Amino acid sequence: MISKEYYDSLPDVVRVKVDKFTSLTEAGMYPYAATRFTRTTTANEITTEFDRFNGAHVSIAGRVMAKRGQGKVSFWDLQDSDGRIQLFVKRDILGEEEYKLAKTYDIGDIVGVEGEVFMTEKGQISVRPEKITMLSKSIQVLPEKYHGLKDVDIRYRQRYVDLIVNPEVKDVFIKRTQIIKAMREFMDNRGYIEVETPVLGTLAGGASARPFITHHNTLDIPMYLRIATELPLKRLIVGGFDKVYEIGRIFRNEGMDATHNPEFTTMESYEAYADFNDIMDMIEQLFSFVATKVNGTDSVEYDGNEISFKAPFKRARMVDLVAEKTGVDFDKITDLDEAIEKAKELRIQVEPSWGIGKIIEECFDEFVEETIVQPTFVTHHPLEISPLSKKCADDPRYTERFELFIAGHEYANAFSELNDPFDQRERFAAQMEKKNAGDDEAHPYDTDFINALEVAMPPTGGVGVGVDRLVMLLTGQTTIRDVILFPTMKPIE
Repeated sequence: MISKEYYDSLPDVVRVKVDKFTSLTEAGMYPYAATRFTRTTTANEITTEFDRFNGAHVSIAGRVMAKRGQGKVSFWDLQDSDGRIQLFVKRDILGEEEYKLAKTYDIGDIVGVEGEVFMTEKGQISVRPEKITMLSKSIQVLPEKYHGLKDVDIRYRQRYVDLIVNPEVKDVFIKRTQIIKAMREFMDNRGYIEVETPVLGTLAGGASARPFITHHNTLDIPMYLRIATELPLKRLIVGGFDKVYEIGRIFRNEGMDATHNPEFTTMESYEAYADFNDIMDMIEQLFSFVATKVNGTDSVEYDGNEISFKAPFKRARMVDLVAEKTGVDFDKITDLDEAIEKAKELRIQVEPSWGIGKIIEECFDEFVEETIVQPTFVTHHPLEISPLSKKCADDPRYTERFELFIAGHEYANAFSELNDPFDQRERFAAQMEKKNAGDDEAHPYDTDFINALEVAMPPTGGVGVGVDRLVMLLTGQTTIRDVILFPTMKPIE
């Protein structure tokens, strides 16, 4: 069953465990034979409700995390899904043979325990085992308790080990689930319908991003993992849904850093007969509701700052914020050459394909974004960088769009959605010119979406919320990898 080549390749500490597996198997006690084990309670229930369990006979199961003592008595720490409890393992109660067998069990082994709950003379809530059943033998060696698992690369690659030895990590992901449930509750209570849209498509639209490309063998065509759920959701608004939302995975073939993972989660919603001002009001309420529901307060401590979600959030035009930080009022500049000169004075390296709008965005990214601490709606983005948003009636250089920034990062992006098929056609054409000039992130020309707009879409307000970043904010994490169970990693060769 175990090859000599495999056995000889093992470290000594692992080889010892393999030897124990072999001994158990040869003795007729195959350590993976169990198919189920009946539990009557958990470690956390026993410790939090000791008065109810004191003296009771219980059945629990979990992983052995520590063993100490010798002779006739030993003390084990048993960890299950919601806590730890001490096992007071006594030879006189287990019996000579069972106690001798139990002493061979290792840290990491999963066992079932039947016994009595009591409190030791030192005040430690414990279970006194009358029977210990091997449920699964651990062959690998867990990181020892004191140092734990600190190597972040191993933590992300072996999340299963991370969750075992760093219990606080599990708390983050439990809270992540609570945050998503709260988001659903908020949206459902407002009359939104949750829907599902395709992950694979023949076009990657709805955002400016580089897609992942695959191939459909039967149809013999390239297909793309979605970079946004926007365009399918808008088609549903055309079809007669008034309020829709989707929480799902998005894929972008781009860089990775503390706030970017190629695979991430968003919530996108669209509401007929609403504009971006209505959506700002909704987002204020959403963030306050979720924070209060999950953390019990509408404020949070993050990166040394007290962040408040009390409405109203600050609202400011992008071009005005740039003027405040740089002294350059691009609102008054209509000549591209003048805008380029001002950008160079600010040490912004201008690409040949940029217009004034893109220069404004780059100045915002460079001088403003990281300075925003409290929730701020940055509004009226330039038309050039907003191919799916409605123009401002009073100044068509800008759009009815906002991004929500908190603690130097973007958390939401929203529009008064463009529903003019003629305007949309022109903007798609302009994006295709950029794509043909080498811009891999330019928006593709979506003929069917133009057709949908020609059928007629009502005035609509839409928004996308970065779920992972919201989880980071509400759990105090500073890297997205700490809120994604299995972050993208380069394989070990």
